[in-house]
Amino acid sequence: MAKKSNFELHDSRLATTDDHGHRVFLFPEEVKGVWRNRRKLFYWFLIFIYLVLPWIYINGEQIILLNIPAREFSFFTYKFYAHNAPILIFIILGFIFFIGFITSIFGRVWCGWACPQTVFIDAIFLRIESLVEGKPRQRKKLQESPWNFEKITKKSIKWILFLILSLHISHTFLGYFVGTHNLLNISLQNPSDNFTLFTIMLIITSIVLADFGWFREQFCIIACPYGRMQSVIMDDNSLAILYDEKRGEPRRQPGQKPSEHGDCINCYACVKACPTGIDIRRGVQLECIACTNCIDACDDIMVKTKRPKGLIRYDTQSNMEGKGRQIFSFRNIAYLIVLIGLLIGFIFSVSMSQGITTTVLRGPGTPFRVQSDTKTLNHFQIVLEQSGDIKTHNVKFAIEGVDKENYEIKMQRNPFEFTTTHKRQNVFIVFNNSILEKGSRKFTFIITDLDTNKVIKKEAVLVGPTK
Repeated sequence: MAKKSNFELHDSRLATTDDHGHRVFLFPEEVKGVWRNRRKLFYWFLIFIYLVLPWIYINGEQIILLNIPAREFSFFTYKFYAHNAPILIFIILGFIFFIGFITSIFGRVWCGWACPQTVFIDAIFLRIESLVEGKPRQRKKLQESPWNFEKITKKSIKWILFLILSLHISHTFLGYFVGTHNLLNISLQNPSDNFTLFTIMLIITSIVLADFGWFREQFCIIACPYGRMQSVIMDDNSLAILYDEKRGEPRRQPGQKPSEHGDCINCYACVKACPTGIDIRRGVQLECIACTNCIDACDDIMVKTKRPKGLIRYDTQSNMEGKGRQIFSFRNIAYLIVLIGLLIGFIFSVSMSQGITTTVLRGPGTPFRVQSDTKTLNHFQIVLEQSGDIKTHNVKFAIEGVDKENYEIKMQRNPFEFTTTHKRQNVFIVFNNSILEKGSRKFTFIITDLDTNKVIKKEAVLVGPTK
C-alpha cells in the first residue's frame, strides 16, 4: 500500500481544523500564471473604484452618497428619497437576481473575482504579510515558533500595517454614507463631538481588521451563506473549476512508470495553493471560492512535465462528461425574464417619479367640522414629493366636480413654492351642505405645476352631516 502523503487531506474533517476541532492556520503557496495575473489586475481595478468613487463630485454633489439619516440616496447625480422605496426595491431585487443569474452561468465568479473578502485579503493583506513575514513556509515556521524578539517584532509590524489599512477601508466605507468632505472635517475634530460616528468607525475597523487579518477563509467556510446557496443555484451547466478525472486518473504512485498513470502526478500543488484548504480533485465543494490558484499551480506542473495544460480548468460538469453545455436552460431563461421585468419596472418607476408626485390624505382629527347650519369644513393634507434634481416649483391647488359658488379653499398661500423633497400642505375646504348626497360628495383635486404646466388630478371625498 502506498504511503500517504503529508499533504493528503482528511476524509471526514476540514483542512482548517485538527483532530480536536482546533483551527489550523493555512499558508497557501504563492502561484504565478495567466489567471493570477488577470485576477490581480481586476482586484486593483475594483480597489481603485472603491477608494476613488466617493471622492468624485459633479456640480458639488458626491456621485454616490447614501445619507441614511436624511433618507437621501444619490447615484451618479440622480437622487432617490425614502418615498422612492419602489425604486430601491427594484435595485435590491435586481442585484439579488443578477447574482443568481451570473452564478447559474459562471458559477462562483463573485467569490473568486469580486467579493471584498477575496479582493482585499489576496491583493493587500497577504501581500503585506509576505513582505513582513516572508514566503508561506517562512510564515508557517514563524507561526509555530515560540515567542521571541523576531516573532514579536514581525507580528507587531504586520498588525500595525493591518490596522492602518483597516482604518483607511472603514473611513472610505463611511464616506459613502457621511460624505467624504464632511468625513474629512469630522476626522479633524474631537471624537467626542461625533461620538456615534466615531463608535461606528471603531466597530467597522475592528470587523475589517479581525476578518481580513485573522478570520479570513473561515468566513467563506463557516459564515458566508452564498457558498451554501450555490448548490441550489448551480447545476451541471454552470461554469466551475473542475479536475479532469478521465485525463488525470489513475494518479501517479511512487515507483510507477509514466505509462502506468494518468496526467496527475499527485504532486499536491493544487492543494498547497488552495486558500481554503481543499483538494479540487475531490470534486465541487462548498469551500471552493473559484480563485483559480489551483489552475495556475497545475498548469505550471503540466508545463514542467511536458503535458498539456488544463488538467484543472474552468469548465462545466456537463461538458466534462461529453454532453456539451446548455447555457440557455429553463432556470437561466427564468432569471433573465425576471431581470428584464425588474429593469422595465425600474425604468418605469424612475420615469414616473420625475417632477412632482402627490398623495391626498385626510387631515388628523374628526372627518369634518360643522361651521354653521349650512356650511361644513373638511381638512386635507396634500403630500408633495419630488426626486432627482430638486427644483423650485410654483404649485396651485383647485378642485373640480363642485360649483365654485358652493365651496371655498382656505390656505396660507395659493399658489405657493415647493422647494424641498417632501412637503405636507394643509388644505381646508369650506362648502355648502346642499352639495352633499347622503353625507358625502366626490370631487377631484387639481394640482398644477405652474412652471411646467403639469396637471395632477387626485380624487377625494367631501363628508359632512347627513340630512
